[in-house]
Amino acid sequence: MNLNRDGVLGFLVLLPFLMGAAAAPADQPGQVAFTFQDPEIVESSGLVLQDGLVLTTNDSGDVGRVFAVDPAIGETVGVTRWSDDPVDVEALAPAGDGEVWVGDIGDNSDDRDDVQVARVPVGRGDRTVDPTTYDLVYAGGPVNAETLMSDPTTGRLYVASKSVFGGRLFEAPARLDPDRPNRLRPIGDVLPIATDGVFLPDGRHVVIRDYSVATVYTFPALEEVATFRLPTQDQGEGLTVDGDGGLLVSTEGQGTDVLRVRLPDAVRRAMAAADPSASASPDGGPSSRATVGATSSPEPGRDASAGTADGRSTWPWFLGAWLGLGGVGLLVLALRRR
Repeated sequence: MNLNRDGVLGFLVLLPFLMGAAAAPADQPGQVAFTFQDPEIVESSGLVLQDGLVLTTNDSGDVGRVFAVDPAIGETVGVTRWSDDPVDVEALAPAGDGEVWVGDIGDNSDDRDDVQVARVPVGRGDRTVDPTTYDLVYAGGPVNAETLMSDPTTGRLYVASKSVFGGRLFEAPARLDPDRPNRLRPIGDVLPIATDGVFLPDGRHVVIRDYSVATVYTFPALEEVATFRLPTQDQGEGLTVDGDGGLLVSTEGQGTDVLRVRLPDAVRRAMAAADPSASASPDGGPSSRATVGATSSPEPGRDASAGTADGRSTWPWFLGAWLGLGGVGLLVLALRRR
């Protein structure tokens, strides 16, 4: 079989992720919360549950708009148009008081000098708005990202990078300035290929996902608590909390399902062990957030084996990374000899 240089390099870059996926525990069972009925929702990327509505936005290629979906029926009940020509919208984050943060933060070619966020009103009914847009810049140059999170205790924004060579979490200034660039400060490492993330309501933990797994970190220390598999989806990119001790996850595609996933028992115990003052429930008690009606009951048959709370499952990533780097080195040497 003949492989060109780019093909071999691409395979070697993907190798650690393929090995990690193969060695990870079985997928979490997901319960269908609802199905997007709107044919205009074709690339659901960001996901927020707020005021009883599920809010989402299409990935790059669409005009700037946020869809408000009634989770009881899966129908769109409101659309907010906020821009005709965004660059690469990838994420949403709660903003409170009937608003969400929209993150125009994608940069696949790593050539954007700055990226933007906007605070956009959402809810039932259609509207067109002209929100204030804030420029964000990275100190070390352009960064690709698809994850925007807001701290439920302070409202501060955080962006997680998306890179095969390792992800980083960046912190925005406590107060954004609309008249000049707002510098994002790196505060720690997170998983690579992050496609979405969310603060748990206790404000002491964040969950960040890629296409197939999610990792729970303490906050602000960003110590890894546990990693667990998510339900299999074609291109899982959305993540939010559902207010009943679980998560909602979504994927790109027309007419796709939004699934509800409970945090595995092993993950809950690991969270409690990492923070003895925290409740084993990620909500820390009753929540004011709405719960998706079809998903208020946990799935049967769950046990501690569903998650990996001791970190042992991370070894395939390291092994794969070393093999991948070794393969790249051998390929470079071979090419030099030609």
